Amino acid sequence: MQRKIKVLMVCHGNICRSTMAESVMTHLINQQHLSHLFEIASAATSREEIGNPPHYGTVNKLREVGIPVVPHRAVQMTKADYEYYDYLIGMDTANIRNMTRIADGDTDGKIYKLLTFTGSGRDVADPWYTGDFDATYEDVDAGCRALIEYILNDSADRS
Repeated sequence: MQRKIKVLMVCHGNICRSTMAESVMTHLINQQHLSHLFEIASAATSREEIGNPPHYGTVNKLREVGIPVVPHRAVQMTKADYEYYDYLIGMDTANIRNMTRIADGDTDGKIYKLLTFTGSGRDVADPWYTGDFDATYEDVDAGCRALIEYILNDSADRS
């Protein structure tokens, strides 16, 4: 049996962007009949929203585009997560900095910013501040599609 590829989506509070990315990534993987190959989760770099469900703006946007919301309560990323996951995907530069701090560095090169997979160095804007869940969804969707392609190509290169 092939070992699952484990991906952790990370943002500041784990109620907007990372939960959206977890749901989008899970949906895309299910559409491609690849769920047997992946384990997807999400976490926060902060403790502010621990235990809270996904933000209503994220839930509404995902419902609007027909993507099931993964049942979730906000959790904080831990150093153990760095050891467990193959890819730790941050939504913005501040997330990357905080993820690297939590993990005590990125010695295994597992921490990435989501939009780097699309060829962009941009951050995924935080809809908590912008109120623009449409723009966030477009970035998350593009990033997740590019990430899946990257992972599948990377896995093929290793075999």
